[in-house]
Amino acid sequence: MSTPPTHTPGLVYQFTLMADGSVDFPYLSDGCRALLGIDADALQNEPQLFLRLILEEDQPSYLAALQASAANLSAWNWEGRIWIDAWKDVKWINLRSSPQPVKGGVLWDGIMTNITTSRTERLEVKQSRARLAELTAHIEQVKEEERARIAREIHDDLGGNLTAIKMALAMLVKRLPDDPQLLDKAAYVDALVDRTIDSVHRISLDLRPSMLDFGLVAALDWQAKEFEQQVGITCRFSANIDEVDLAPDHATALFRIFQEALTNIAKHARASRVDVTLERAAGTVRLDIADNGVGMAPGDRKKPQSFGLRGMQERVQALGGTLAVGPARGGGTLLSIKISH
Repeated sequence: MSTPPTHTPGLVYQFTLMADGSVDFPYLSDGCRALLGIDADALQNEPQLFLRLILEEDQPSYLAALQASAANLSAWNWEGRIWIDAWKDVKWINLRSSPQPVKGGVLWDGIMTNITTSRTERLEVKQSRARLAELTAHIEQVKEEERARIAREIHDDLGGNLTAIKMALAMLVKRLPDDPQLLDKAAYVDALVDRTIDSVHRISLDLRPSMLDFGLVAALDWQAKEFEQQVGITCRFSANIDEVDLAPDHATALFRIFQEALTNIAKHARASRVDVTLERAAGTVRLDIADNGVGMAPGDRKKPQSFGLRGMQERVQALGGTLAVGPARGGGTLLSIKISH
């Protein structure tokens, strides 16, 4: 068995397709054996051999590209896999050629090159990104589960203890002597307990919004109102459905994306209004978030510090969806998230 060459040169060729369907290779350069594992003479004596080299699953795309180029006299560009029997190996090749009409058919002048290395690298990058997306999704799921656990413990343990302290304090106040200083101190402690209970409630909601238990639509509506109240930016939410039947982790992820978008608006947009719409149509769920702020410069998405937008993009990709960022009608920025449903 021969050994494949270390550096495979390109193969310059001429190829003809006649009206009766017959094919020919009028010219093949010296790179034929190096690229295809067969001699030029063998291929010219049996032109159909080239089609048999192509893996069966790649043959339809090869023939379709050939026929389209012949019909339109357009450039013939194709990438696919061939089996090199001499080396018992599969190789990716790329062919690029230009057609011209000849008597009784079409003639192509072109070049074939070995693109195995680049295709392998592209496949590895694609697989690496897929694994990274899976890891990101898993990490987010674990984070949400941990947030939910901590939220429950804070609410149940701290909340319960603070309620017990408030009740005990009320009993003690009734037994205090009529001393203004002691009564003022007791009132201060009582107010401090109330503020702490409010803080526990707020922290629990940040960790795991209980509104999600009532569905995504209710949670988004609640968050929009909370944002308006806390930040002072008008935020209007509308939906063409009462509820979206999403898996709990998907609903939570979409809710977190919404929270991150509102955070970005509060920090950077200098907006006075946000309009949010949730729609379900044609097997997809679409969430649009539009503000009337200063808009986003083309280079903002590529800034190294743009973690908010990057985090939203990764969350959306983990859901198998898309995130589009563009100008909103009348100025500002529009974020449009689509996920399959």
